[in-house]
Amino acid sequence: MVGLILLACTGGGDDSAGAPVMEPSLGAQVQVVPGEGLPAQVVTQDANNNLDVTWHEGQAWLAFRTAPNHFASEDATLYVLRSEDQQTWTHELTVHLGTDLREPRLLSWQGRLFLYYAVLGTDPLAFEPQGTMVTVREPDGTWTEPDWWRQDSFIPWRIHVQGGLPMMTGYTEGGEIYDLGEGEYPEIEVYWMQSQDGLTWTDAVPGRPVVYVGGTSETDLAFADDGAVIAVMRDEAGAADGFGSRICRGEPGALADWTCALDPRKYDSPLVFAHDGRIWLVGRRNVTETGAYDLSVQDPSYDDLDHGSQALAYQAAYWSEPKRCSLWEVDPVALTVDWVLDLPSRGDTCFASLLPEEDGSYTVYNYSSDPEGPDLSWIEGQTDTTQIYRQPLWWE
Repeated sequence: MVGLILLACTGGGDDSAGAPVMEPSLGAQVQVVPGEGLPAQVVTQDANNNLDVTWHEGQAWLAFRTAPNHFASEDATLYVLRSEDQQTWTHELTVHLGTDLREPRLLSWQGRLFLYYAVLGTDPLAFEPQGTMVTVREPDGTWTEPDWWRQDSFIPWRIHVQGGLPMMTGYTEGGEIYDLGEGEYPEIEVYWMQSQDGLTWTDAVPGRPVVYVGGTSETDLAFADDGAVIAVMRDEAGAADGFGSRICRGEPGALADWTCALDPRKYDSPLVFAHDGRIWLVGRRNVTETGAYDLSVQDPSYDDLDHGSQALAYQAAYWSEPKRCSLWEVDPVALTVDWVLDLPSRGDTCFASLLPEEDGSYTVYNYSSDPEGPDLSWIEGQTDTTQIYRQPLWWE
């Protein structure tokens, strides 16, 4: 708990009363994958999506998945690249296991670079987690042989250094999202962990490895200025009170006791970060009149369906609509979310990661169908080509 205690005690910042409110702006978008700056060892396929970026040894590092399409495939491959200027990239690592690979997560810690990734099956119509593997780049530049970190249904979602220690969120039993029986409520477990060495992970809050059980899966969090933890959780599998997302808060003295508000919108692939005393979220936006995933907010007759039928109806409707990758602001007290702006994005999009720059700005890495192409539905985008882009994000 050292890192959490340190962060909670240093929250608050300086008094910004009367200071002008800074608003975010986006710079020009640049395509990275496929791109002229890639090394010859990288053989891209049609779908380039799941990604992560970090700084390590003064260079930008990018890990990403390439495959025939969005869905599970034995041809899925992960690449790890590094760059001095984010334009010309050097090959570092290729991971190919003859089965699907997703959620590459990079961690730079104590001179070593860690790559965690989820191993799944090959059935494009199933979600088949087999476990999480890890490989480490040592200070001499060599990579360790990939090894199982957990050989269960655990999916690593986000890894950040916060409060002086690496923090990881992830979840188990994600298959319940797509395998709902009539009237059954899911019991997906969301974990929050910390580490001293990047390999051994313990409870972020001692005795509380699981911080939420229900229909939630992808979860990210950041700390507010008052030391409270603010989390955004995708709730696609739902519960008795509805579907969408859970916006949660844990008070400084009880960080694992989350108070959560249900939001009928579903912010897929949530990336949560604190900047200038405010909490921000990058997540997928459903391009409909309300943006809701939970259709009962528009048509109460959906509440007459059993839970499994509701889940299937909502998934089918969601897949048929266009999407954007968006920046949102989270109110850490009211636990509400407001749309701020869209990144250039269409079709299959939104699995973002941030590189903090020295001037206080960020470089956003994200994937998308052609941002200037037709406004595809999500399912159309998932079976089409996707590219990885970067662009500056700053406040002024």
